Amino acid sequence: QVQLVESGGGLVQAGGSLRLSCTASGLTFGSYAMGWFRQAPGKERAFVTTISANGFITTYADSVKGRFTISRDNAKNAVYLEMNSLKPEDTAVYYCAANQLLTSRLGREYDYWGQGTQVTVSS
Repeated sequence: QVQLVESGGGLVQAGGSLRLSCTASGLTFGSYAMGWFRQAPGKERAFVTTISANGFITTYADSVKGRFTISRDNAKNAVYLEMNSLKPEDTAVYYCAANQLLTSRLGREYDYWGQGTQVTVSS
């Protein structure tokens, strides 16, 4: 079956950096667009960023543009989220997701989800 496993979350001070990884199995990874979403306590899940299957197209939420970078390595079935200049408002559970069609900001258009990894940014 399809599995997406996130890792790399943790506790970091404001202004610091973290790199999240998501490793996929059970699907033809190079055929899927990938996305990162996050959900803060008491809030709805929110789009963070997405990358096309070939890695050529990326889209970011305005709140993370210029601070976060998504990338992928299709040979390793992995997608990454480099997070710099972290702010307390970035605190959330971060989820990676796979979309067989195109890049999308809409969570409902993603086919598979990981279990999430907690990112906590202290002030």
